[in-house]
Amino acid sequence: MSYNVTLSDPAFPGFLKNWRKRRRLSQLDLSLQSGMSQRHISFLETGRSNPSRFAISQLAEALEMPAAEVDAMLMSAGFAARSSQNGWDEATQKAIDASIDHVLKGHAPYPAVSIDRIWNLIKANEPAQKFFSHAGARGDGNLMREILSPGDLRDNIVNWGDTARSLMRLLEMEIARRPHDNEAHALHAELLALEGVAPLMSAPSSQTTAPVLAIQIRIGNDILELFSLIATVGMSADAALDDLRIETLLPANDATRVWFEAAFA
Repeated sequence: MSYNVTLSDPAFPGFLKNWRKRRRLSQLDLSLQSGMSQRHISFLETGRSNPSRFAISQLAEALEMPAAEVDAMLMSAGFAARSSQNGWDEATQKAIDASIDHVLKGHAPYPAVSIDRIWNLIKANEPAQKFFSHAGARGDGNLMREILSPGDLRDNIVNWGDTARSLMRLLEMEIARRPHDNEAHALHAELLALEGVAPLMSAPSSQTTAPVLAIQIRIGNDILELFSLIATVGMSADAALDDLRIETLLPANDATRVWFEAAFA
């Protein structure tokens, strides 16, 4: 797994100042939360002082920055990314892979997938593979591109407009969480260029937002309704591990439950 960052302001002072403003903190607020003096933070933001790795760690914790953004901040100050120094050992990698496989297999007969932060597919359980094939998926490695691109799957999503709008909002939230993620920005631009997506996003929603959006997919004569739950790895300090998501699809009504139990149980 890899991550890619690009810095709109590659220098550390601007990077720090931008993140402090994103959190709506004054220099005094950040001083109190990080345990550093306000004067030192001021000097860091003006470039009069250079940060140490420890200082960056303190600031990142106070600013509640995602692991990849911590890496980007380190690189902006001329340090190596933390994640590249703390590679997973073989035992950890095996434990993570086994845990993901356990969740995916245990979710049968319903679909479940392992994805990264921008919905690139890593693994899928057997019900997910068969279900998306029945629904007309082309086999694109990115699930957002798969759903938003013109084609059979898009045509079979009854509430495609609401689904597409929700997916794009999720991607925008990820970009807001990690503003220096070049891959996420590129995917967002690519998706907006797809037929019908930009007008959809610029038009006001005509319906009252439901508490939970259930995607409605037509397969043959049946319309199946599914909602999703997304799980992440807690307390991760590694950018690649922070990328991992497990998305499980669950039946939103009894008819959908019966369909999956009959098809994949």
